[in-house]
Amino acid sequence: MHTSSSTPAKAPATKFILPDLVSHCTFPIRVSRHRKQITVETKKWLFKGGNLQGKVRAKFHGLKAGTLSAMCYPHAGAPQLRVCNDFLTYLFHLDNLSDDMDTSGTRTTADVVLNSLYHPHTYRSPERVGKMTRDFYKRMILTASPGTCQRFIETFDFFFQSVTQQALDRDANVIPDLESYIALRRDTSGCKPSFVMIEYSNNLAIPDEVMEHPLIASLGEAANDLVTWSNDIFSYNVEQSKGDTHNMIPVVMHEQGLDLQSAVDFVGEMCKQSIDRFKEDRAALPSWGPKIDREVAIYVDGLADWIVGSLHWSFMTERYFGTSGAKVKADRVVNLLPPRI
Repeated sequence: MHTSSSTPAKAPATKFILPDLVSHCTFPIRVSRHRKQITVETKKWLFKGGNLQGKVRAKFHGLKAGTLSAMCYPHAGAPQLRVCNDFLTYLFHLDNLSDDMDTSGTRTTADVVLNSLYHPHTYRSPERVGKMTRDFYKRMILTASPGTCQRFIETFDFFFQSVTQQALDRDANVIPDLESYIALRRDTSGCKPSFVMIEYSNNLAIPDEVMEHPLIASLGEAANDLVTWSNDIFSYNVEQSKGDTHNMIPVVMHEQGLDLQSAVDFVGEMCKQSIDRFKEDRAALPSWGPKIDREVAIYVDGLADWIVGSLHWSFMTERYFGTSGAKVKADRVVNLLPPRI
């Protein structure tokens, strides 16, 4: 594009300001008393066999998955919280694996994982990811209701389908439009199976027709959107340095012709609206009778725990802001990383 001499081209951005999502989110922060115990146990489980060494191992220490689990499932008993933390840690492990995978690699992993879930006692595969899947799922099915197990497998299946699509887009250098991206991101986030773990961790047995009620579905979607879109803002800096465009910010910049800060503000506004939407839906919930209402309230509180827990954890983990999360949380300034060659 030709720029006239009177309007010099703008220098590329060197930093951006995060939206203030933390003060917009007023849900109470609750942390499980089992945090330290499950953190130690899950790391032992993950590092068993010694194939994660050096930098990869250090990354998992910096991830602080145990803190995320303790904030998202604060009332779970220790054995259930351990399964939740194993699952979330494993999900980050899968995410790290899938970043480097082509579509056939993604499909192979999906086959191993889904076979391990459908046939945890009989399917055998030598892949470590299959062993890990069978190991946590065998513990999960001891106390999870049949509906919870079914939802877990279905949502995890959607996760793999969408990750495969993401890999196809990456291979073809496609930047999707915002609407397509939002639909795909609701599944690539891994939030859906993670929200099923709210049912598992609290020993809930909510009937399918209640879980499928439009307002319950809408609450799950609002929580998913907040967790996912805010994650896109927090992870943008690391991702842009790697040239990864599966992120809402480049999608918005591309589709609406916005500069970086305007795109961040735009996505930030969408995040705030998803918190507001959650509050409105929660206030409008119908009654299904005392027993179901009590379980629904626990489930919806669990979604709120995910919203507030993930926001605060994002500044505690080293995944997005290295060791300067506390400073970034306070001043909200993110200095852009140089591209990795």
